[in-house]
Amino acid sequence: MRKIRTGKFHDTSVTVPGSKSYTHRIFIASALSDGQCRIDNWLDSEDTNFTLAALMQLGARIEKNPNDIVVYGRSGELDACEAPIYIGNSGTSMRLLTSYAALGTGFYQLTGTERMHQRPIRHLLDALNQIGIYAVSVNNDDCPPVKVRGGKISGGEVRINCSMSSQFLSGLLLIAPYTEQGLKIHVTEGPVSKPYIDMTLDIMSRFGVAVRRSGYDYFEVSGGQCYQSGSYMVEPDASQAGYFWAAAAITGSAIKVKGLSRQSSQGDVRFADVLASMGCQVIHEPDGITVVGGNLSAIEVDMGDMPDIVPTLAVVAAFAHGTTRIKNVAHLKVKESDRLAAVITELTKMGISAKSENDDLIVTGGKPHGAIIETYNDHRMAMCFAIAGLVVPGIEIVNEQCVEKSFPTFWEVFDGLKVDSNERG
Repeated sequence: MRKIRTGKFHDTSVTVPGSKSYTHRIFIASALSDGQCRIDNWLDSEDTNFTLAALMQLGARIEKNPNDIVVYGRSGELDACEAPIYIGNSGTSMRLLTSYAALGTGFYQLTGTERMHQRPIRHLLDALNQIGIYAVSVNNDDCPPVKVRGGKISGGEVRINCSMSSQFLSGLLLIAPYTEQGLKIHVTEGPVSKPYIDMTLDIMSRFGVAVRRSGYDYFEVSGGQCYQSGSYMVEPDASQAGYFWAAAAITGSAIKVKGLSRQSSQGDVRFADVLASMGCQVIHEPDGITVVGGNLSAIEVDMGDMPDIVPTLAVVAAFAHGTTRIKNVAHLKVKESDRLAAVITELTKMGISAKSENDDLIVTGGKPHGAIIETYNDHRMAMCFAIAGLVVPGIEIVNEQCVEKSFPTFWEVFDGLKVDSNERG
């Protein structure tokens, strides 16, 4: 358990690690490429290492160096693998690699933690079935573990429901160049988290694969293509940047996150604009984005495209004057934890009124008090409630190590925000 201590603040700059979402996708594209891919600023975390380990289990050769990582692509070939592929509670790994396995040979089983086995994946399995791929839920409950039979994929047209996760679509897009006829993908519902689709398309473009699209409803990828080997850079993680912009918002300090710009394909970079609408000042500079805290006022905002930032925004809303309505966030129920219920429970412990209503999260600002914060083994719960502890005495974070899922150095960067350091209890 970690006791968070309040302290004196100074204006500062921080560096956050590479984007988790970009790292997963670049690893997979590199493993599918036609040769050697050198990747800089990749995120070395629990989740991304699950993806790496799975790719190696499926035959990819990978070299970790002090300053980069090298992935040797095999032009879409995968080894057969009888042993189960374990990917913990990494939802991105499960969804993207389920599609990836369809390019292989024989049967593959992907499994994970107990929580992973509660996270629905039926919409992706249905889409794979439509293009002739055997892909099923092992326990017939629409959740992992899943079994996939790899083989040649002819391609064709497919309809997919993305109301629960855009990663279902990203998985199909990533393997589409390796189908014989290509894929024409129709999105029937959703998608949620649209910027993550843009991120997938950005990576495909950087690897030399063209995608034709009509908004977020239709995508077409020609078959018989191959990702191009080369050198690739992972940009800083905008979701992780959000914790430090939130810290600026509630402490009144100025915090710059280096290496990010408003041109990023990561949707979470727009969290800075959300904070601006609450009363903060946002400064865009060549070397990063600075948020300066101010008097915070409640807002109404649709966060359907920024789900990972919702817990952080909810914590900021606890310090704002008025009632904040965070709209279109029902899909938080199937994240690493039921984040909707978890955020409400922990804010309530702190004396803040929080509730869900239809697809919305409603938080009324007030005077939060100290509490022991359960993290539900969810990295984002640990990090966003630690930010509250910067100004609220008596915040203690249970299972602080869960941040290793996405941000292993979080506590080091966090400690640098204050003149006096945190203490462990």
